[in-house]
Amino acid sequence: MFTSNRPLNGPPWRGRLYEILFARYTGRPGPEGTDRTARAFDIVLITAILVSVAVVMLDSVESLAAQYGRLFHGLEWFFTIGFTIEYAARLVAVQSKRRYALSFFGIVDLLSIVPTYLSVLLPGTRFLAIVRVVRVLRVFRVLKLLSYVGAFRTLGWALSVSRHYVTVFLMTVLTLVVILGSLMYLIEGPDSGFTSIPVSVYWAVVTLTTVGYGDISPQTAPGQLLAAGVMLVGYSLIAMSIGIAVLSLVAQRDKQGGRQTEIWARVCSNCDSENHDPDAHFCKRCGSMVVDIGHE
Repeated sequence: MFTSNRPLNGPPWRGRLYEILFARYTGRPGPEGTDRTARAFDIVLITAILVSVAVVMLDSVESLAAQYGRLFHGLEWFFTIGFTIEYAARLVAVQSKRRYALSFFGIVDLLSIVPTYLSVLLPGTRFLAIVRVVRVLRVFRVLKLLSYVGAFRTLGWALSVSRHYVTVFLMTVLTLVVILGSLMYLIEGPDSGFTSIPVSVYWAVVTLTTVGYGDISPQTAPGQLLAAGVMLVGYSLIAMSIGIAVLSLVAQRDKQGGRQTEIWARVCSNCDSENHDPDAHFCKRCGSMVVDIGHE
């Protein structure tokens, strides 16, 4: 948040510049016309970001670069100079330059212009300017989507309280891919493309996640039977992970509604012990805080 970074004194144009550049952080409308100006500025900015990202991507296509390379190069410098002026304007507008420069968007804004300047000394680094696409997150201001930040917080809470189950789930998957990859290496061997256990583990990951690149595939009947089993297990694991996420979100919804759901147990956040009293806040075994998660 940049509310406290608003200039408290100085010429009027500085305050107006701040309102235009950081209107989403003020929490109140600025002078007459400022809101429309800020919205128009953001729309132009996001359009420029998208076009500049498209230029970087097209420039990486060899046939297009050979034909339109000079145009792409000129557009890249045009956008870079424009973004540099914008970055300097933001530094001028804020009260604390350091706070903005070290903020998330401040770092992203800087990284979006540095690669082009580096390309003068290190050719090829200009493609790192693709990081500009992150700046499109400013669309939250234009579309007034800040109200959805609460949804992200809810999702973060759900992941936090289910971290023990997620950890066990990931460890289970990791163990499975190592075991299944090793088995496939023993069954198929180098003749079928399984040249080592790491390569076989890679195959297990691709198959278990149902991605299925097809670059490596079993050729023998036992190997194909094992692959079929891995595919079925993969679907089961996907369903399990979705279930964990859904139950966590349901628990958060019930807590926000001021009621307790019967399907959730009170589990210690440290030792994972259950069977705590409904009104318990701390674990009876280790004294750590208990959370509502897990099916009883």
